[in-house]
Amino acid sequence: MKLGEILVKQGVISEDMLAQALEEQKKDGSKLGTTLVRMGFVKEEDLLKALSKHFGVKAVDLRNKKIDDSILKLIPSDLAGRYLVVPVSRFGRKLTLAMLNPGDVAAIEDIQFATGFEIEPVVASEEAILNIIQEHYNVQKLLSDVMYEIEMAEAGEQKVKVVDNLDVTERKEEEDLSEVVDSSESGPALKLVSKIITDAVDMNVSDIHIEPYEKDMRVRYRIDGILHEIMKPPKKMNRALATVIKVMAKLKVEEKRLPQDGRIKARVHNKIIDIRVSTVPTLFGEKIALRILDRSAIQLNLDLLGFEPETLKTFRRAIKTPYGIVLVTGPTGSGKTTTLYSALTELNDPGLNIITAEDPIEYSLMGINQLQVNEKIGLTFASALRSYLRQDPNIIMVGEIRDLETAEISIRASLTGHLVLSTVHTNSAAPEVLMDAGLDPEKINFPLFKGEGCDECRGTGYKGRIGIFENMLVTSRIRELILRKAPTGEIEKAAIEEGMLTLRDSALRKLEQGITTIEEVIRETKVE
Repeated sequence: MKLGEILVKQGVISEDMLAQALEEQKKDGSKLGTTLVRMGFVKEEDLLKALSKHFGVKAVDLRNKKIDDSILKLIPSDLAGRYLVVPVSRFGRKLTLAMLNPGDVAAIEDIQFATGFEIEPVVASEEAILNIIQEHYNVQKLLSDVMYEIEMAEAGEQKVKVVDNLDVTERKEEEDLSEVVDSSESGPALKLVSKIITDAVDMNVSDIHIEPYEKDMRVRYRIDGILHEIMKPPKKMNRALATVIKVMAKLKVEEKRLPQDGRIKARVHNKIIDIRVSTVPTLFGEKIALRILDRSAIQLNLDLLGFEPETLKTFRRAIKTPYGIVLVTGPTGSGKTTTLYSALTELNDPGLNIITAEDPIEYSLMGINQLQVNEKIGLTFASALRSYLRQDPNIIMVGEIRDLETAEISIRASLTGHLVLSTVHTNSAAPEVLMDAGLDPEKINFPLFKGEGCDECRGTGYKGRIGIFENMLVTSRIRELILRKAPTGEIEKAAIEEGMLTLRDSALRKLEQGITTIEEVIRETKVE
């Protein structure tokens, strides 16, 4: 029986649905199964069952399957692309091969001859096979091309002109990475960097880490707060990738002994992406960190950040007072800047003069005067603050209080009728209190949930991020403890007694609502 007939007989689709899908299939040339899934008529798992019955072989769902690189390398990229096949596993001389058409005897014989393995065919969906070929084999070709560049340069047969290849980025302020990849001026090293960045944007990655070690290097993406290893290029590529990124960020290519910071402004899929670049010399080469700032993805709305209702109420009351200091604290990447920007967006009013000093300016806010701090020329947070106090401000946002001078000026500003918003790098609202992770069993009197994992979340069970917040109001009791320099633990205890919800409390609320898991609560918060 044909695939469509099987699906109709199983009651998965109707005759009318099949007719619509066949008509659509004529337009784009896709396989019927792919068309049915894309039109929403069939689920992937139902398609696999039907394909298994159609071909008389086992089906494999590749969406959640992690295939080792050593297995994928057993099939050359040209064969994988020509026959739409992916090696799944190997047992001795038997190689299990996921195929779009397990009945293609010529393909099986060709692959057996090329690899020397006995082939056991299984069936998989077209989309899943294409995704793996795109992710693995196309990257492998780019890696090979970069290695060829490097080897030729070392042999003296040609020079690696990665700087010349990047002349295109000098022509306009922002460069469309898809155009860069397609440009004849682009070398493989630039194409690989462009692919790393483009894939990161597609996967909603917040940070990219390119890390050299003694014998190899690795590229990791931070997705929803967790780092995932994406590829392990050969060690020799470190210099080529570092050179490309430095040129794109307008850094000194020849400087390898000192850390450098820069920015890349790129267009990916018609979205403007700002990328903060940081290079640091390590024992085995330069480590590069890229922070991706996607303007279109940010939601500057306090109601969407994950505040508990009572915490949000007290936070709103704090930011709407005419003077004082509001500090947003937390570790790197926890959303401090997003919280401040959301607060400024809510406060933004034509009747107020709002000014900021930031390093860097991550997002442009209409109606707010933003200044980029530049310590190299003496424009520090402290000097910017001094100047701002002569600009008749109502609200001042300081990107980060890093030193005593900035803290003193901020306090002085708050005491002379200004509202100061800023951040401090800590782990709770009363810093420096660390205890072993643990949970009170009496608080866990509700069902616990854990995501099964899928292709979208890379098998983690998590997708997206939400904030947890604790809001410590400086009451008269807290003020007294601060003035007598009480330990932070005592301050925190007093704040809890006065009704402060802690980060752990906020996380437990998310746990009770089924938004997160107990592992995340333990990983991100401390015991009370």
